[in-house]
Formats: sequence, structure tokens, C-alpha cells
Amino acid sequence: MRRIGTGDRIRALGAMSGTSLDGVDAAVIETDGETVFGFGESAYRPYSEGERDMLRAALGRWEGEEVEAAAEVVETAHAEILSRFEDIELIGFHGQTFAHDPKGRGTHQAGSGAILAEALGLPVVWDFRSSDVRFGGEGAPLAPFYHFALAKFIGANAPLAFLNLGGVGNLTFVDPGFARPEAEGALLAFDTGPANAPINDLMQARLGLAQDEGGALAATGEVAEAVVAHFLQHPHFFRMAPKSLDRDAFADLGRAVSELSDADAAATLTACAAASVAAGMELCPTPPARLLVTGGGRHNPVMMAMIAAGCDCPVAPVEDAGLDGDMMEAQAFAYLAVRVARGMPTSAPGSTGVRAAVGGGTLSRPGELAVALG
Repeated sequence: MRRIGTGDRIRALGAMSGTSLDGVDAAVIETDGETVFGFGESAYRPYSEGERDMLRAALGRWEGEEVEAAAEVVETAHAEILSRFEDIELIGFHGQTFAHDPKGRGTHQAGSGAILAEALGLPVVWDFRSSDVRFGGEGAPLAPFYHFALAKFIGANAPLAFLNLGGVGNLTFVDPGFARPEAEGALLAFDTGPANAPINDLMQARLGLAQDEGGALAATGEVAEAVVAHFLQHPHFFRMAPKSLDRDAFADLGRAVSELSDADAAATLTACAAASVAAGMELCPTPPARLLVTGGGRHNPVMMAMIAAGCDCPVAPVEDAGLDGDMMEAQAFAYLAVRVARGMPTSAPGSTGVRAAVGGGTLSRPGELAVALG
């Protein structure tokens, strides 16, 4: 890999496997780690049901046979999809989060970037979150620095917010009036609460389906308002931002809807996701001019309508701003990879609560693993 200097445009490839456990997104962007110059091709590689079962078996675990087997699934799936791309200079590999306990054991994203660098013959940046956690940060969310660059890219001239609806929801408040994302006041980011994960788990357990496609089941149900009210008493909603969540931080939510019908349970879990977003919007330093939604949840019209009803600003999918909501997180890790390669910060007090702006990530080059193994 050539040395990356200030202003150099890099064709970087990012990959993301999120907490929804649906599959791997991969996307190319052109950037110097500050400015986004353009977007390249993208691809999606779904996990098979068998692979998904192996990943689920490792959730919440830090080590053991299940984790090793699941890590191999992650590496194989990523090698498969990333090998489809050509003329790539650098790869950003997030890995699969199995456990996240920033104030305790740390954070665990399975999959080795060193193995991928060897398999693909390209430099790979990975383990993005550990440095942030070591310096007192939540380790998440990490996309905010990319959201800041996107706000500049779309020419935003007033504060706005990005909402990612994956397995967990996370919100980024961006003030594009600042020059850099690490500046005090430029960003505030945090996990809002559960989004698609509890709904997906419900659909899988009760109906053998991966998700509530288009919110069709939730649309026929009634919301159990008492469940939503109890949900909002969770300690997470009384913590100041930045703050983050593990996928299973709200595991009791499934039990709370266990006596409800399938439709009512789906509607109630969807309402909980929307209520957590409304609570999050109250933490923004100033009211954002608009809320741009990315992630799989934006395809759920019931969830989107519930979120819009709880917000005081326009709510729209990021496609309304000319962006790709399916690939934004994969693009984010391509962007962050270039920042890591340039020695630039990837998180700051406003995005993760880390004590000072810090650069995360490990850069592995082809051949290094073979040398290490002797």
C-alpha cells in the first residue's frame, strides 16, 4: 500500500456485518479521510440460515468453541464478498459484534483482519473500537465521523441528525458549521435503544421468518402502551449521551410481549423502537432541521410513521438526500479505514464519550501474518 498523504484520494472498500445478523454489506468510496469525493460499487452477501444460527450461538460470548466457529463464518463470508471488488487500495473490516461491555470487559468484534489481509492480498484496517474503549469511550457508535463528512457532502447548512435503524438504533447530531468532527460541539452521538433486533428475534422465534417485512404484521396489531411505558423506565434512558448498548441489553423486552398475539407483539416492539428515538431526539443540543434515516428499519413504514409522529422535525430516508441507506455503515468503515491509515482520529468525546479525540483500528498488511506465524 502506498503511503497516504494529506489530500490523497483513496479508493477504499468497507464492510459491515450488523447486529441484525442478516448479512454482509460492502461498499466503495473515494476519500482522503476528510472529504467524501464520491461513491463506488456495492454488494450484499446474505448469511444462510445455518450461518445465522452459528452467529446467534456466539452472541454475548467472549470466547469458546461457538465464538471460534462463528468467527470463521464471519471471515469466510467477508472474504467471499470482498474478493469481488477490483482496484481497491484499502479495506475497512468491522467484524461481527458478539459482546459489548465498554465499562467492563470491553468490546468484542469477531473476525481477524490479518487473516483477511492474507486471503485478499490487500491491507485491512480492523478492530476499530478497542482503542476508544481503552481511553474511556463507549466504543460506539463509530459512524458519526462519517456522518459529519456526509453532512458536508450534501451541503447541509443547518444542524441535522442521522438515525441508523439496525439491530440497535443510533443517532448522530451533526453541526456542519464546524470544520472538523472532533471539534467540541460538532457531534453528539449515542445508541437510542433497540430497533430491529427484538422484532427480528420475535419473527424468527414465532414464525420462522427473518423480519417483519415492510411492517406488515405490526400494521395489523395494537400497541400495548403499558409495555412501552415500562420500557421507557429502563436505566439507559436516564443516562446522558454519549452512551451505547449491547444487542441484548433489552433482552427482557421479548418476555414483556410474550403473552401478546404475534401482531400485537410486533406492533409493540416497533412502538418501543420509535419511543426510544423520540427520547433520543430530546438529547440533541438544538432541534435538528431534519432527521435522515438509514439502516434496514427505514424500509418499515410502520416504524417510520411512528418515529415521525414522535419528532418535531421532518423525517425521511437518507435517499431523499441522495445517499445510500443500505450501504452507509459499510461506507463508514471504508472512510474510517483511510483515517486510521493517515493517523487521524476516528472518535471524540462528543461521539463516544472518550476522554479525548482518539484514532482506533489496527492496520494489517499481506504477509505480516505469515511472518508472525514463522
